Amino acid sequence: MKKTEASTSHDGVDMTTNKKHVDIKEICQKAPALLESILNKKAESITSVAKDGEIWKVQIEVLERKAVPDTQDILNTYELKLSADMEFTGYRRVGMRHRGDMIVGEEEEA
Repeated sequence: MKKTEASTSHDGVDMTTNKKHVDIKEICQKAPALLESILNKKAESITSVAKDGEIWKVQIEVLERKAVPDTQDILNTYELKLSADMEFTGYRRVGMRHRGDMIVGEEEEA
């Protein structure tokens, strides 16, 4: 059998399945604004983006409470889930920290 590549239109739509291909850049542009609109709080930064099957998982830090000094600001980390066509499927809080706290990253298994 001969494999054929899926044809894609100029706007990223797969012509064989009629599904839009979303890239990581588009996810990073749209996810913070979506979470801000849901929580009505300011998104500070994206801390991770991963694709799990057809679902994009984006972790975003959100300013929960402003403090003086700013090292005492409280930041929550939320995981936002988006489908392959950028539909919101859910979110949950996965962490909380003071801005001045050191973040210890997860190590990848070899």
